[in-house]
Amino acid sequence: MARTKTAVVTGSNSGIGLGIAQALAAEHHNVVLNSYSDKDEDHALAEEIAERYANKTVYIQADLSNGEACRSLIEQAAMKFGSVDILVNNAGIQHVAPIEKFPTAKWDAIIAINMNSAFHTAAVAVPMMRTNGWGRVINIASAHGLTASPYKSAYVTAKHGVVGLTKVVALETAEDPITCNAICPGYVLTPLVEEQIPDTMKEYDMDRETVIREVLLKRQPSKEFATVEQLGGTVLFLTSDHAAQITGTTISVDGGWTAL
Repeated sequence: MARTKTAVVTGSNSGIGLGIAQALAAEHHNVVLNSYSDKDEDHALAEEIAERYANKTVYIQADLSNGEACRSLIEQAAMKFGSVDILVNNAGIQHVAPIEKFPTAKWDAIIAINMNSAFHTAAVAVPMMRTNGWGRVINIASAHGLTASPYKSAYVTAKHGVVGLTKVVALETAEDPITCNAICPGYVLTPLVEEQIPDTMKEYDMDRETVIREVLLKRQPSKEFATVEQLGGTVLFLTSDHAAQITGTTISVDGGWTAL
């Protein structure tokens, strides 16, 4: 791995994606940040990461609900850095509702962003990886890619689909020096989750610790959040030579959720 690698992390201007992007930048890989917005602060974030980790980081806007935009993201990254070696499909959205009340537009958007985008990005990135003789595709699925919860029909469907796609890509690249795996997080402490805690405390009339243990982490046996740093470390392991024979599988970072 002498050549500097280029990593694209979708949905990476905040939360899990940002944590993964920072972990990759700390290893001095080139990093492409991405989200649907195109604000000055998005580009400033890329500049800040590049300065902090002494690497090359850029921001490329792409609406990942659009297949052509997904493919263009990979093509633009390759034009900028010469190739895409590491693809982390992280972008995702959520909506909660009973199936009979689930809005069709929300279903379509969740399937497009959470699942279809991983197909489109991989379809363009994998040939580049073959040409370069090395590659890693890492799909951020979810505990909901292995199990289910009520009222999350689109999210659960999409994440199960991502796990299936992971297996197919792994088999299609099994004889290449390319791996494809899925990371399945449980609840992760992100700024978005942190913002939800005060409102949940009011709703259930509970203190912070009780809300975390009994409401947010009800299905997570460890009763502790996973962290973005832990997910970044898992990505780094999967990009290392130690993981060269790990492909087509899922790695759960869920505090025992899927062991139940």
